[in-house]
Amino acid sequence: MAQANAQAVFLQGSLFRHITVMSLTASLGLMAVFLVDLIDMVFISMLGKEELAAAVGFAGAILFFTTSFGIGMAIAGGALVARALGQGDEVLAKRRSGTVLTYGVVFGAIFAAIVWVNLPALVRLLGAGEATQDLAVGYLQIIVPTLPFLLVGMVGGAILRAHGDARRAMMATIAGGVVNAVLDPILIFGLDLELTGAAIASAIARITIAAVALIPIFRHHGGLLRPTLPDLAIDLRPILGLAGPAILTQLATPIGQAYVTRAMSEFGEEAVAGMAIVGRLTPVAFGILFALSGAVGPIVGQNFGAGLQDRVRRTYYEALLFTGIVVLSVTAILFALRGPIAALFGATGEAQDLVFLFCGPLALAFFFNGMIFVSNASFNNLGHPFTSTWVNWGRHTVGTIVPVIAFSAWLGAEGVLIGQAVGGVVFGLLSFVLVRRVMNRPASATPREPFARQIRQMQLFHHRR
Repeated sequence: MAQANAQAVFLQGSLFRHITVMSLTASLGLMAVFLVDLIDMVFISMLGKEELAAAVGFAGAILFFTTSFGIGMAIAGGALVARALGQGDEVLAKRRSGTVLTYGVVFGAIFAAIVWVNLPALVRLLGAGEATQDLAVGYLQIIVPTLPFLLVGMVGGAILRAHGDARRAMMATIAGGVVNAVLDPILIFGLDLELTGAAIASAIARITIAAVALIPIFRHHGGLLRPTLPDLAIDLRPILGLAGPAILTQLATPIGQAYVTRAMSEFGEEAVAGMAIVGRLTPVAFGILFALSGAVGPIVGQNFGAGLQDRVRRTYYEALLFTGIVVLSVTAILFALRGPIAALFGATGEAQDLVFLFCGPLALAFFFNGMIFVSNASFNNLGHPFTSTWVNWGRHTVGTIVPVIAFSAWLGAEGVLIGQAVGGVVFGLLSFVLVRRVMNRPASATPREPFARQIRQMQLFHHRR
């Protein structure tokens, strides 16, 4: 028990420091992968074929869809392991790590198979033309089957962050990014494989991430308990209780992005190519905020598991302060470099207009996306995962479709991005109101654990053993 409590590193010390360290280290790993995606886009733009850039834009919407499944499983694994550590039960944390990884691989393989079979229909649904469709499908047929490996890497990273080991979680994604960066020019240009080369490099990088994420769990955190059938049965409900709504929450984002891609396709391949550039640029520019959700989750989870409600509230507000600082800093840099960024991708006409729009006022609006990230992480770790589900689905359905229709009819292709940003503002503020209500409830009124009865029984069992 003492050893397990020692691993609950977020129960004391500066919360802003914990948020900063966890976010920056996690974002370095994320940005290593996102930066390679951005470099992919640069290389593909250098080929001088607009249909290739458009194909990456359509493929990116579907890859976002599959990756979101992994994010949902990672959220569940991280939250459950962090709570177990906060409660002082290391055995429970090890068992949950093993079961969530097992379920992740199984569910990921099934999900990848369903998507792979339906790739042509999905790409057509996004509005791709015949030539672009063939390119996008060929690219995706190589990457989608590696989803189980990506899932192992993402869940493994979440387990490491739940232990407070953000540095080693970061190294897994950095290793994948390095592998991808080395292989990209060799396969795209050296072997003249173009999009196929980029896909092969990404597939190998995913396998690398999985391997590097698992090693430190065994070396430095006591490994995993090999899941037995009774363990899998006991943990299925709490895993589904968090993973189900978390996956539903995450799937809302690519569905909303798919609608945006479809809306942008009405303005031609140049507009889709510009949107693809913005789509690759966004996670690199705001990688810290994309990492913030995974970074805040374990901090909230450990303090909530230990019953430290005041520190839970302070974590949320200090995370918003951190978000504001990041958005202001990044927006200033993007605005100063908007010309060179557009030139780097050879963006002209409509594509250049979209890049300039993103590197100005729309970047400021990303604060409200950050607010949604922090709120959803809080909901997931406070026992209210379905609240984050409703917020995210509202933001990416009504909060995307209605403003995109209105602003695109008024402003054209630029209106698509503006409408998407407006929806983020509305639902970011809504998430703030809802999370305040949850946090201001008495501690006894907030479920400390969705399936507390099973967990108390397991704790008694392990203590007796």
